[in-house]
Amino acid sequence: KDKYTIGHSERVSKYATAMAEKLNLPEEKIHDIKVAGMLHDIGKIGVADNILNKPGKLSKEEFEEIKRHPSIGTYILNSLDLSESTLNAINYHHERFDGKGYPLGLKGNDLPLETQLISLADAYDAMTSERPYRNAMTHDEAINEIKKSSEKQFSPALVALIENTDLS
Repeated sequence: KDKYTIGHSERVSKYATAMAEKLNLPEEKIHDIKVAGMLHDIGKIGVADNILNKPGKLSKEEFEEIKRHPSIGTYILNSLDLSESTLNAINYHHERFDGKGYPLGLKGNDLPLETQLISLADAYDAMTSERPYRNAMTHDEAINEIKKSSEKQFSPALVALIENTDLS
């Protein structure tokens, strides 16, 4: 639906899976993370194209519409035989470590690890991909931006993890 994010879900899945493997998580958890990465933005099919493809800043109303995509995706996928961990990672992938995310404002240890890995991989890919409103950042530039968000958007432990994970 969005020509600028072709390949995005595959990369998010790849990056989150690489971090999960580096953490030596059980195979079942790694599988859940891989699937969640692939499906995390499926709810965008329920968001109007003119909002998704808008080249400029979104209005408050448009941003509220975008914020619905994790819940829409979870609703769409709820009838499938996916684990609770996969569904939570999809539904909460825009939550923040400081509690200022959406849809629920979860924070810190209330955020499942799977969710935090998808969120971090999602942000990294967004930063390192070309967008209509800005050029892609290099790996080092993206890592520096992520470091600035340590304790705000991301767990400090996961910021250190992504910095030390081979994402190529």
